[in-house]
Amino acid sequence: MRVLMVEDAQDLAEGVAARFARSGIVCDLAGDIAAAEDFHAVQRYDAIVLDINLPDGSGLSFLRGVRAKGDRTPVLMLTALASVEDRVTALDFGADDYLGKPFDQRELEARLRALLGPLSYHPASQSATLAGERLELTRREAALLGVMMRHPGQSLTKQRLYDSLYSFDDADVGVNAIELYVARLRKKLAGSAVSITTLRGVGYRIDVEA
Repeated sequence: MRVLMVEDAQDLAEGVAARFARSGIVCDLAGDIAAAEDFHAVQRYDAIVLDINLPDGSGLSFLRGVRAKGDRTPVLMLTALASVEDRVTALDFGADDYLGKPFDQRELEARLRALLGPLSYHPASQSATLAGERLELTRREAALLGVMMRHPGQSLTKQRLYDSLYSFDDADVGVNAIELYVARLRKKLAGSAVSITTLRGVGYRIDVEA
């Protein structure tokens, strides 16, 4: 999971980022809206943790700009402004959750996991987390999961998955290799809300229960 934290209290932000790191969460820190916009322009994030009172304006203006672009990245407001009106305003602007300061780090991480759902795939590092825990995946397993996660609920043929994993130089690898990787992924996803269904004569489909 990669998170952008927009927070001008440096000690607080660095402390949260350090604890995130111990949980396997990568965190970029922005001290104001301008820095947040720079980060957001070049990096895709799994979630944004956003303060309201920032040196160069209201975090709500940044949130409004994100949503105006059609970006649905989950946004959790983390702020000392904790009245009902403040929460309602932030939610109306497009925030997904709201946590008042002071807060417990465990609750912050739990709320982020809830926003992201049980399974999160990170294309840049070809890695995935399940319920906040990193999945141990081989390169091929990660690539296969990435393809399926880009098409949740859709049927993908074995040939389509094969073509996504192998080049012409891999002609010695048969298309049935996909069955092996699917079986391995199923084992690693067992007991979770994520399932891979075999559609006989069609292919495979990944589903994530709400």
